[in-house]
Amino acid sequence: MSAVQGDWPDLAGRIIDDECGRRHVLPVRVYFEDTDAGGIAYHASFIRWCERGRTDFLRLLGTDSRRLIDGSASVEPAAFVVRRMLCDFLRPARMDDVLIVETRVKELGGASVTLLQAVLHGDKRVFEAEVTVVLVAVSGKPLRLSTAVRSAFAGADEAHVLGPGTAKAD
Repeated sequence: MSAVQGDWPDLAGRIIDDECGRRHVLPVRVYFEDTDAGGIAYHASFIRWCERGRTDFLRLLGTDSRRLIDGSASVEPAAFVVRRMLCDFLRPARMDDVLIVETRVKELGGASVTLLQAVLHGDKRVFEAEVTVVLVAVSGKPLRLSTAVRSAFAGADEAHVLGPGTAKAD
């Protein structure tokens, strides 16, 4: 960890465990580059912010993307790829707004993770997404989630997480 990262412990957001389960929160600011000509956050910006939330959630769980891609986290180099994303744009976000990207696990499958993501401005939801990502080897074949990855998501709502013997077909 560099001195700069040590000065900003929440650079990757933080994981919160509460009565609703485990969730990752990541603050983001809406910059000029994130907006259209009218100062409203461009729709693709929400997708980028959610990607950062998913990536930092994995990082804080100890399963960062770089280790997956270089193969040091498993036998075969792999990456999580988006299979499906359902988006709901609820209200606009504007330049200089400080938003919170929340990410939580909805369900674990054999090779997939379905996440619920929300972008909030204060206590108002401005965007919601349900995202299914699949762990895929560099060869292109889906890979079962390892015990380590499965354990990293252990704080998710147990009522929705499928156990090792009950994996849903992907």
